Amino acid sequence: MKATQKGRSPRGILAFVVAMLLLSGSLRLGSIGIAVASSTTDVDPKLGNVEAVSECVTDAETHELMELLKARSEQISALEAEQEKRQIELANAEATILENLSRVEEAETRLSQTIQRVDGASSKDVNKLTSVYESMKPKDAALLFEQMSPDFAAGFLAQMSPSAAAGILSGLTSEKAYTVSVVLAGRNANAPKQ
Repeated sequence: MKATQKGRSPRGILAFVVAMLLLSGSLRLGSIGIAVASSTTDVDPKLGNVEAVSECVTDAETHELMELLKARSEQISALEAEQEKRQIELANAEATILENLSRVEEAETRLSQTIQRVDGASSKDVNKLTSVYESMKPKDAALLFEQMSPDFAAGFLAQMSPSAAAGILSGLTSEKAYTVSVVLAGRNANAPKQ
């Protein structure tokens, strides 16, 4: 009550104390801000200007961990680039293989058609020649067959009618007729029986 008698109310004193605390706090914050600002700038003595420090100071373990992560990230990037390069090379190789396979299939088709034409022409020629030999006199045809190899002669005789083949065989020497007969008999010796 004495304080109220001197003209100061408790509320006034309290307001004064709060005002002083706020003023003190703001002065402290201001001086901290100035200290922080002065600690985050460097002065380049050669240039005479002020530059802001761009890196935060971290402890050694954090810095080491960051370096390891950066190195690992670079390794992963290099591996990914290598993987992508290999995938491109594999795709190109696959395309080349498919192209070559297509060429081989086309060549195989053309070869098959050529073989069929040749076989067809060859069969026609053999059939025609067989007909010529069948229509010849057996004695004249035997003179030609005497000059042929036994395998070749047996091929023609196998396609002839039995009577024409018998006439030609009878005109051959006994040795040649026997050899051709053995070739004819042995042509199907290795064929499966069942």
